[in-house]
Amino acid sequence: MRKAISMIAALLVAVGLIGQGVATAGYTKQKVVYHVNYDNPKKQAGALRNIQNHINAVGAENLDLKVVLHGNGLAMLVNPDSLPNLPKFKHANADDQMAAKIDGLKTQGVRFQVCANTIKGRAVNMENDLYDVDPEDIVPSGVAELAKLQGEGYTYIKP
Repeated sequence: MRKAISMIAALLVAVGLIGQGVATAGYTKQKVVYHVNYDNPKKQAGALRNIQNHINAVGAENLDLKVVLHGNGLAMLVNPDSLPNLPKFKHANADDQMAAKIDGLKTQGVRFQVCANTIKGRAVNMENDLYDVDPEDIVPSGVAELAKLQGEGYTYIKP
């Protein structure tokens, strides 16, 4: 049920963006990586707003945008029901509202990449504890991935 609600919300976000048009004048293709390693739910929601504003300004078709999550940042994808089983996390922010924002961004091509070191070090069960993370979303190291992407020409942003 939660997944269905999130998907409906994401679809409404995408339809709303199409209906209002996207102001992309003057922007060329951009490769951008957003870095999230903090667990504050308000800051994380703010980061997702920044990402949506970026897409609105530049246009999804002009962006190759990735979000790299490691350490406390993984709280963005931790299911609230899993928090009691994950003592190394203070927050589990993947409630319905956060999930809908994530789904909306994913429908616009945003990729969320998750640090394998954090999953292992914090004993996270990828299938049960995390919201909508697939094996191809896992990177060996969050910080190494950030360095790799910057080396490939991605602009680094830490909201």
